[in-house]
Amino acid sequence: MKALLCHEFGPPDRLRFGEVARPKPGARQVGIRVATASLNFPDVIIIEGKYQHRPPFPFSPGSEAAGIVTEVGSEVRHLHPGDRVAAFTLWGAFAEHCVADENAVVKLPPYIDDVTAAAAVLVYGTALYGVQDRGRLRCGETLLVLGAAGGTGVAAIGVGKALGARVIAAASSEAKLTLCRASGADATINYEEDDLRARLKELTEGRGPDVVFDPVGGAYSEAALRSLAWNGRLLVVGFANGPIPKLPTNLALLMNREVIGVNWGLFAHQEPQAHARHMTQLAEWLDSGRIKPVVTEVVGFDDLPAAIARMGRRETMGKVVVRIAD
Repeated sequence: MKALLCHEFGPPDRLRFGEVARPKPGARQVGIRVATASLNFPDVIIIEGKYQHRPPFPFSPGSEAAGIVTEVGSEVRHLHPGDRVAAFTLWGAFAEHCVADENAVVKLPPYIDDVTAAAAVLVYGTALYGVQDRGRLRCGETLLVLGAAGGTGVAAIGVGKALGARVIAAASSEAKLTLCRASGADATINYEEDDLRARLKELTEGRGPDVVFDPVGGAYSEAALRSLAWNGRLLVVGFANGPIPKLPTNLALLMNREVIGVNWGLFAHQEPQAHARHMTQLAEWLDSGRIKPVVTEVVGFDDLPAAIARMGRRETMGKVVVRIAD
């Protein structure tokens, strides 16, 4: 089968297409013929050797895919060959075939197409788990989303609005903020030009946001933590900006704030029943129109390395989907 392969850690221009053996599913895994896959920031850092997981060489990156089940492991009961599914794979999705753990695979209803499916599982799963479960966001509260024009950021805007919150989106350019407003954000902040804390005071009448969804890290994390309202919650989702912030813990004490980790991949593994409920909830929201993945680009398989490079330079917005099969 054809796959995009990483033979050594480094930038996307070191990736090469090659022919490799089709992977075989384990006892509690399924094999999938990939129709579409989507790009996520972990795809960038895993090929650079900066992710918490380091697969053996050569490996194919790609953490999210949609396609058809071709084979199931001996202990899999609820999925069957021929089922249309979306899957979280951690890596391996940028190939004609991949495998995924059964609890990371969602059967697709007929009204969800392959492009939408490939764009939905990881980012909306992360956003729903983070904002609803870990952040405990309530109707009428204010949610601040950092890096709001990225895949998880746009998803967090959608989940926040679906839960009845006021959403403030922060991003680094007017083009990105335009996308955020089109995705439902009630207010926006350009944190490259404006002082984040000062604008948050203006937009919340000095109170601050109740929940911050932070997939960015870097200097913005501390500014967001300092801005949180009484009993506010800072959700640590990732570090797309690079540096892992060192947060003064007295900032949590002063206003009874919480700093909360959001590890959706591990949640899906550790709590499969809760994860399954989330996937059902997201499917219902997609069907009703309460959420809609923002796919800004659909690229061909051969154009994938260039798309990964653009994501690494933070030039992409929303979700970029790649068609693996014609």
